[in-house]
Amino acid sequence: MNRFFIALAAAATALASAPALAGADAVSLSSDVKVDKVVVENGKETHVLTPPQKVVPGDKLVFSTQYHNNGASPVDSFVVTNPLPAGVAYLAEDAANALVSVDGGKTWAALEKLTVADGKGGTRPAQAADVTHVRWSIAVIAPGASGSVSYHAIVR
Repeated sequence: MNRFFIALAAAATALASAPALAGADAVSLSSDVKVDKVVVENGKETHVLTPPQKVVPGDKLVFSTQYHNNGASPVDSFVVTNPLPAGVAYLAEDAANALVSVDGGKTWAALEKLTVADGKGGTRPAQAADVTHVRWSIAVIAPGASGSVSYHAIVR
């Protein structure tokens, strides 16, 4: 799993330096990944996000990208695209918040509208485990404004 953790860190670092669209030079990006641990205290469940020290299959992760408009003008139609690292599967709980790709970033749609090859010469509906990339489109980022986008995944 050490190689997997290194891949997670590399993916987060690469994203932070990747430009999105025109006006991207005014927008700074940073990203991180956290392990989503469920803690039960006094019979009440809470989710605690912690930096990953070691991950194992079944661990739930939260990948986040923070953005900030450093410029003096609004940035319109800003797109943030995150490739899923090898070794994780997208969790469909985020499907309503983003567009996804199941073909390496060539085609984008809501998960329920995508199909993949079924291995028998036909197609089948895409599933969360088929997702290769996640994308958000931010209509406007005002000067000085910040925000974040995130998705959940599980270690395969």
